[in-house]
Amino acid sequence: MQTMAQCAFVGAGNMGEALIKGLLASGFVGPERIVASEPRQGQRQRIAERYGVRMIESNPEAVAKADLVVLAVKPQILDKVLDEVSPALQRDVLVISIAAGKAIAGIEARLGQGARVVRAMPNVACLVGAGATGLAGGARAKPEDLALAQKVFDSVGMSVVLDESLLDAVTGLSGSGPAYIFMVIEALSDAGVKVGLSRWDAFALSAQTVLGAAKLVIETQEHPGRLKDMVCSPGGTAIAAVHTLEQGGLRTTLINAVEVATVRSRQLGGGDGNAK
Repeated sequence: MQTMAQCAFVGAGNMGEALIKGLLASGFVGPERIVASEPRQGQRQRIAERYGVRMIESNPEAVAKADLVVLAVKPQILDKVLDEVSPALQRDVLVISIAAGKAIAGIEARLGQGARVVRAMPNVACLVGAGATGLAGGARAKPEDLALAQKVFDSVGMSVVLDESLLDAVTGLSGSGPAYIFMVIEALSDAGVKVGLSRWDAFALSAQTVLGAAKLVIETQEHPGRLKDMVCSPGGTAIAAVHTLEQGGLRTTLINAVEVATVRSRQLGGGDGNAK
């Protein structure tokens, strides 16, 4: 497994902080080997105090001695950041970008010859160590680069390596997916209140139900349909409720949501938004 002499984060917002926290918690890297750049002084001070890592304002200074650089910035400013840090990067640096929709080819072009790039699509659950991340390597990324990227993102959840053409689909499914599930939890909670539960009890039961169902799928590796059938006894409450969900078009609505989010990811990346 490839190791790091120094890891630099360009951007230390929610996702950057989550990755710093995960790497430190995993023991894969110590705080003395992490440096991060962040424009907000208050955020720099808070992260430095909480995690013991070096925080600075300058992006070029942050990446100058790093052999792994994580670009944890919004896609709207990625090109500007790439132009800023490119002259300061070491020759053999590995660059990981989490900017949604920004293609590897464009990143490689701005970084110049020899750039080793991995593109990642994580989700917000990285903040609690339960993220889901899709990874794709660029033209010059080595197998050990992808292995290192997986090590980084597995420290805050799980990751899969895919062809880059599938990362927009990852954005539509797991990248945007927590928003869909938050809405499900909120709706279930409202339903609980309607049938007499307190708001707090409804929220707690709804969230734990979603968590428990997901854990069952992951740990048993059973098909979700089979697990659903285990709950739906003949003539019972669950099958009556499932019938109502089918009438309301739950499956179709979720499929459409993932599809439209995938199309939007392509548009943000400069594509035409048409399915490929």
